[in-house]
Amino acid sequence: MGTVLEARHIYKSFVGVQALKDINIKIESGKIHCLAGENGCGKSTFVKNISGVYTPDSGEVVLNGSLYRSLTPSQAMREGIQVIYQDLSLFQHLTVAENIAIGRLKSDKKRIVNWKKVHAIAKEQLDKIGVHMDINQPVGEISMANRQITAICRALAQDARILFMDEPTTALTRTEVDRLMEIMLDLKKKGLAIIFISHKLDEVFSVADTITIFRNGEKIGDFESKELDKKSLSYHMTGREVEYPRYRRTVKDDTPVLEIENLSRRKQYESLSLRVRPGDIVGVTGLLGSGRTELALSLFGLNPADSGRIKIDGKEAAISSPMAAKKLGIALLPEDRVHQGLFMDREVKENISSAIVDDISARGLLDKGREKKAAEDYARQLKVRTPSVETAVGTLSGGNQQKVVIGKWTAAKPRVFIMDTPTVGIDIGSKAEIYEQIHKLAAEGMSILFISDEIQEIIANCNRVMVLADGRCVRMLEEDDLEDNAEQTITDLIGRHAEETAKGETL
Repeated sequence: MGTVLEARHIYKSFVGVQALKDINIKIESGKIHCLAGENGCGKSTFVKNISGVYTPDSGEVVLNGSLYRSLTPSQAMREGIQVIYQDLSLFQHLTVAENIAIGRLKSDKKRIVNWKKVHAIAKEQLDKIGVHMDINQPVGEISMANRQITAICRALAQDARILFMDEPTTALTRTEVDRLMEIMLDLKKKGLAIIFISHKLDEVFSVADTITIFRNGEKIGDFESKELDKKSLSYHMTGREVEYPRYRRTVKDDTPVLEIENLSRRKQYESLSLRVRPGDIVGVTGLLGSGRTELALSLFGLNPADSGRIKIDGKEAAISSPMAAKKLGIALLPEDRVHQGLFMDREVKENISSAIVDDISARGLLDKGREKKAAEDYARQLKVRTPSVETAVGTLSGGNQQKVVIGKWTAAKPRVFIMDTPTVGIDIGSKAEIYEQIHKLAAEGMSILFISDEIQEIIANCNRVMVLADGRCVRMLEEDDLEDNAEQTITDLIGRHAEETAKGETL
């Protein structure tokens, strides 16, 4: 045991923005060290400076006793540094197995690929985290959760002494997260140094020995995890008290805007029925594969149902495409904002205006002035932190990117807003701002479907909750059901059906 990595006086700036200022951190083997802070505070920038992606403006790094003024990625890897980046950095057209094994194959320097070995490496790593998936499927065709798992397995496949994990649990189910936490603790026992970045405070406290808090590019302090609780950690991260108030419906109109009746799609969900009123925030929760995202895609015309009916304002509606959904006043904030929700290389204003092009055009020509004003209005309303609306959206933090997606669809003034995991990978401060905006939209009469596997989030933000398991609704919880022991009730419902499924598969 002992110090395997020490960063001394690290500074880094980008075009006048001080991203890191005098960062000093020691990392010890056999310990889990958490980096905590809001989006854009410097955590990921620090990781990239240590792993050789960026070169620090000044400072030095000591790795395994060797002093470096700067590192290249290959030097970092030779010193045993492995990184699971937040953007995953996967090859979309390669298979799961190829992505997992590629690092080890590259180090072998063999010209002929041993496909048996590739499959063996992939299976070994998936077995470690207790996950089964089709290793021959292209990564571009699998879910966000499975992409995250693939990235984790790729990092574990290479011998590492220092493992950086930048938001590794994004889009994972509770069961998958728990398994990953177990793996991290096991790796810790074997002497691995793990640097863990997460916005999820439960995860931080479940595994972290030491917590280093960043704010605005500076280190606030190093703390033993036992020195902090959720409230004090949140305060140190944000510099303010953060509250997540419960949502309660106040709209008096009980006429349903959206109705689904016995909606089914083969092998995805079966006989789902639901009525959504103005001002409802209906939570949809369940494990990965329960049908929650599949239902959302059907309602947006991307995954049409095989049978059943969908009604808007009491009239049956055929939703065969996103365009048809949009005309009916339905919007979708997708699970994967990077690939499905945004044009990452385009400006903030172009992303926000993309859903209202017809409304701000005349005679086929886009009114640039109206576009900019609309973008500025919604960026201000949603507290998007950006130098200007002419900034490329890909340069913003994850929380601000998500606000842009919300702004895009809010500008279109939908009747029904489907939000699939709207706060995944987002810090606590940005979460509070997004929750505030969602509550505001609902209070103004918008109908919202809120999909999440974070039960506490569901209870805080929804006045009704549909619990799914194996494509079926196992319980519909109304507002009164969410007052007492709701978290335990939902946990028990999901857990019970997961156990029954596992028993069935064993038999």
